[in-house]
Amino acid sequence: MRKKKIALSIIFPMIFMAIAIILNLSCYRVPSDQEVKKSLEITEVETKWVSKFYRPWPNPRLILVPAVTFRVKNISPKSLRYVNFNAIFKFKDDVENLGDNFLAALRDKPVLPGALSDKITLRSNYGVEGTNLDSFKTSPDWKTVYVKIFAQYKGSRHVLLGEWAVSRQIDFKEPEPVHMGEKEEGKKN
Repeated sequence: MRKKKIALSIIFPMIFMAIAIILNLSCYRVPSDQEVKKSLEITEVETKWVSKFYRPWPNPRLILVPAVTFRVKNISPKSLRYVNFNAIFKFKDDVENLGDNFLAALRDKPVLPGALSDKITLRSNYGVEGTNLDSFKTSPDWKTVYVKIFAQYKGSRHVLLGEWAVSRQIDFKEPEPVHMGEKEEGKKN
């Protein structure tokens, strides 16, 4: 008899918790693709190529990756928070992705209705390799790349917000060569 009381005292709270969780989940509705698109807008889009790796010596090597920077405008009546973004980078007419970047962007600081977020930058994890900046001008691998930006909000699917061509602008400068062993002019030996 005592074992039944203990079992019932454990089972009833567990059943109550399970019912509460089920009721809570049934009240939660995931936003549709259209609702996500009506909540936010991508603005101030800037695309470019940035350095992922640079080694001037020995065997010079430079890897450039495409990147996109943008801001999010809240066009909904509610604050935006917990929005994830994913960028898919692809060469024009290619089937496979060049690279991607997932970022849980809007977290601690919500974007109020009508306001703009801070700048968000997403860069591809893969790019094009050369030896220096000049090598990219003639490289057959440095082709037109497109970026698609997706958003995920409150458990929604990843919703396509737009597609942009990545410019040929390179945001990287090679350091000036170091001149070692040169004598200063005007000094006598």
